[in-house]
Amino acid sequence: HLRAPEQFTHRITRAMLAALPPSLPLVTLAIFDLDKTLLGGDSDNLWGQFVCERGLVDGEDFAARNDQFYAEYKAGSLDIEAYLRFALSTLVGHSRAELEAWHRDFMASKIEPILLPKAEQLLASHRQQGHELLIITATNEFITRPIAEFLGVEQLIACEGEIVDGRYTGEPRGVPSYHAGKVTRLNMWLEERDISLDGAFFYSDSHNDLPLLEIVDNPVAVDPDDRLRARAVEAGWRIISLRD
Repeated sequence: HLRAPEQFTHRITRAMLAALPPSLPLVTLAIFDLDKTLLGGDSDNLWGQFVCERGLVDGEDFAARNDQFYAEYKAGSLDIEAYLRFALSTLVGHSRAELEAWHRDFMASKIEPILLPKAEQLLASHRQQGHELLIITATNEFITRPIAEFLGVEQLIACEGEIVDGRYTGEPRGVPSYHAGKVTRLNMWLEERDISLDGAFFYSDSHNDLPLLEIVDNPVAVDPDDRLRARAVEAGWRIISLRD
């Protein structure tokens, strides 16, 4: 009889846990755009510059098209499928070892100079709060996976390229994580893990991310472009800088 209260309490606790709603969030997500949010530049555009400088592509033509696509992205008129085929074309016909060597050079010459100490502090703050960190980006996974790992963020949603027999074909694969596609890809990610968006943060610099910013509890505009700044002011969202 002396142990009955403890056993009773244990049974009640298990019953209470079993009755909890299945949608109850077990973690709080801290979601981040990558380019011009956590980085002081655009890794996709910089990759284009890198392959031109290294003579890996027809420099003049590639640079012009790279700049045009970037202008369309900033204007919100980017054809993401066309852009992905353009960007992924730089990976076609090369072995994984060769691509990884290029990427190490790219990280040292293009990415490390645009790392933002305040961005790393922001990531650390969310880690200390026990939040799950996730980067979601329209840049392809080949470029962004090593950057996310360098920043200590394990979870990444990025545009994907088709791989056959260990080599890129140059074709996109799946739903591009761009504009409303970020919401689609994030929902797929959440369903796989049975995680809720309740209480989630999302940090972005770009009006292209408004579909996702509009649905999270804690949208944050980071060094925003003019269209995002206007929406953030109108909606009363936080506006911060990681560059000051």
